[in-house]
Amino acid sequence: MKIKYLALIAAAVATISCNCKNDKSLVIKTDVPARPAGQESVIGLTAEPMDTVRIGVVGLGMRGSEAVRRLTYLPGAKITALCDIEADRAEGARKLLVDKGMYEPVCFSGEQESWKGLCQREDVDLVYICTDWLNHAPIALYAMEQGKHVAIEVPAALNLEEIWALINTSERTRKHCMMLENCVYDFFELNALAMAQSGLFGEIIHAEGSYHHNLDPFWDEYWHSWRLDYNSKHRGDLYPTHGIGPICQALNIHRGDRFTTLVAMDTDPFTGPKSYEARNGKPCPDFKNGDETCTLIRTIKGKSLLIEHDVMTPRPYNRMYQLVGTEGYAAKYPVNQFCLKEKLTAEANEIGHETVYSGDKAKELQAGYRSVILTPELEEAAKMVGGHGGMDFIMDYRLVYCLRKGLPLDMDVYDLAEWCCVSDLSRISIENGCAPVEVPDFTRGEWDKVDGFKYAL
Repeated sequence: MKIKYLALIAAAVATISCNCKNDKSLVIKTDVPARPAGQESVIGLTAEPMDTVRIGVVGLGMRGSEAVRRLTYLPGAKITALCDIEADRAEGARKLLVDKGMYEPVCFSGEQESWKGLCQREDVDLVYICTDWLNHAPIALYAMEQGKHVAIEVPAALNLEEIWALINTSERTRKHCMMLENCVYDFFELNALAMAQSGLFGEIIHAEGSYHHNLDPFWDEYWHSWRLDYNSKHRGDLYPTHGIGPICQALNIHRGDRFTTLVAMDTDPFTGPKSYEARNGKPCPDFKNGDETCTLIRTIKGKSLLIEHDVMTPRPYNRMYQLVGTEGYAAKYPVNQFCLKEKLTAEANEIGHETVYSGDKAKELQAGYRSVILTPELEEAAKMVGGHGGMDFIMDYRLVYCLRKGLPLDMDVYDLAEWCCVSDLSRISIENGCAPVEVPDFTRGEWDKVDGFKYAL
């Protein structure tokens, strides 16, 4: 009887699995609005070259003030305007530029929407946005309407409505809309991408990325504690782009492959309510964001991604960054490591075996696969100027370089959309019992127009 009972259970599970696999009605649908008349794709978008990129920086807190400092080291970059609601921050950035003997910028401050004045100026080509998250998309949309290119700190958009608005505005105005995702320019990620593109790992079939960073020591550094407040009101992976950006480039997302389905799950918010009460002196019983959020994504080519978010627990900083290929593997955390499937050509009938590279052995392997954009001069400058070890400077350099040369940017508005949509779609999945959610094709059918990720040079 027991054997017969187990057999019936196995048959039932097999039937359910089979039905789930083929029943697309189980997937929560998302809309892909038709492209408005007169708009065209901005894949490969270029603009007229400019000798000098005149930049207006909005938001001069932690990220914005550092951006101003870094931009002073870039040839062809000129900061002409500054804006922050706090006058002393705008003045501090202005003084930095004046003390370095640079062009004195116009400053805007005091009013909630004083950034509109900056966006309207004729001596601004690029609006560089480093405000709190809630203002990212509104400022970017207004700036593009004023004829400016925009570069937006992460996450550039918080929901599907903002994402589609940014896409449509970029397509209609023909202005660049780039998210300032710095982690794609980290030295290890650049190196591993070059390895992957050389075929060293075979075909990349799975990748993992995350943002594991205990923010408890940093909550008070955000203006009026806006970030902890946002976490208290929103569920899902609120900060996916550091983890997902670099692996999307290795997987050629919207350059030959695209996301199709997403499933997410989270823990209860064990730590967030305590952090909120400690800083606000009152409980927050309906704190929304779980301590850990896990998201699985599948692509149309049958690849998979695992994305995680945890800013609450004391685990060490970790962006995971793992590439899993048919012939090899790369991992940045907790230690740099590569594993390659190699063959014995002796009389072993070419039996495969694996070789693990770490420490000095890994460095020797990496030396043979430099990124095409990382010249010795740029690497030296990045390490000297800094910004998360230099990756921020490389990001700024590539942005200004491409604008000056009239080249397509390394990241377009569709990258922004695909990397940011994880926040809203993971929320939808979680709030519907961890159901699968359809990922919109933000390119509207042009996801395979470009064959593989490439830098414009």
